[in-house]
Amino acid sequence: MFEFPSFSRQSVKNDILSGLTVALALIPEAVAFAFVAGVDPMVGLYAAFIVGLVTAILGGRPGMISGATGAMAVVMVSLVADHGIQYLFAAIMLAGVFQILAGVFKLGKFIRMVPHPVMIGFVNGLAIVIFLAQLGQFKVTNAAGQLEWMQGTQLYIMLGLVALTMAIIYFLPKLTKAVPSSLVAILTVTALVHVVGLDSRTVIDFVRSMSGNPNATLAGSLPTFALPEVGFNLETLRIILPYSLILAAVGLIESLLTLTVIDEMTGTRGHGNRECMGQGVANITCSVFGAMGGCAMIGQSMININSGGRGRLSGITGAVGLMLFVLFGAPLIEMIPVAALVGVMFMVVIGTFEWASFKMMRKVPKHDFFTIILVTCVTIA
Repeated sequence: MFEFPSFSRQSVKNDILSGLTVALALIPEAVAFAFVAGVDPMVGLYAAFIVGLVTAILGGRPGMISGATGAMAVVMVSLVADHGIQYLFAAIMLAGVFQILAGVFKLGKFIRMVPHPVMIGFVNGLAIVIFLAQLGQFKVTNAAGQLEWMQGTQLYIMLGLVALTMAIIYFLPKLTKAVPSSLVAILTVTALVHVVGLDSRTVIDFVRSMSGNPNATLAGSLPTFALPEVGFNLETLRIILPYSLILAAVGLIESLLTLTVIDEMTGTRGHGNRECMGQGVANITCSVFGAMGGCAMIGQSMININSGGRGRLSGITGAVGLMLFVLFGAPLIEMIPVAALVGVMFMVVIGTFEWASFKMMRKVPKHDFFTIILVTCVTIA
């Protein structure tokens, strides 16, 4: 079950470079989703590391990236607010058990039965969700402490850097594919901002604005083992069971649909049941190392695939790279302009959206047309 394929020198290089690109892009998303759930940023970063590493090793879809996600974070909000973070860890543990059982009973195979119009609607909906999520980066806090849209020079610099990032990602592969264009774009825009001295928001500005702490930092330590500090009794089960069921279902649905999307992109076939078990083991591990849990991430997976990552090594590199940045390279990561990461995600949106679906909608039966629209709207909602 845990066999590893043979590696070529080219595939190793591609996986390592694409994994590093993913690691850079993972950090702000993990922080953002932690704030959505109402937990400390390190809880989200630990989840990105643990879920990413465990699923890369044990999961059923090489090249797919997992971590803390918005879909699961919104489910956690009320649990954390009403009962505290320790109950979240207990709920994640039980959710992981349910996911392992789903794999044991081979429920992952049912993802193959999802109709093509549903997949198109799901992919288009996710692309729109990713796009809308980036728009928040065009807002700043005013003197009254309220968010408002950027204006004037600050907006023009932001748009210019986003456009430059997208241009590098688009044109560089036409010249060379030796290194991932997304990685080159992030490094180039970062260097430009700091050499020229442009006034542009960086990753640390984003973290501090989200936390409200002007001294916040990304620097941290390795997660430590600790069982959830809750009573293991029926009262605890009554509290966490509904959340665990929803978290397990949301995580598996998003992971298995993402698996299918990557299957179509790469012309290969993943293993749904193995992915169910890998996600379950990852979430149980999160629960005993102070992490918020997670599932597959369509945006980061697209970055990885488009950067040339295909094997398990890319996911391992992404997870380990993220943790190394947190441990030893936080000051460097904090310097990355948010505009560069927004540009990367905008290119993910362009590459993820099924543009051909517009032409197809004029030719398919009406019920397929409405299915695509309905699933797209449900995904956005």
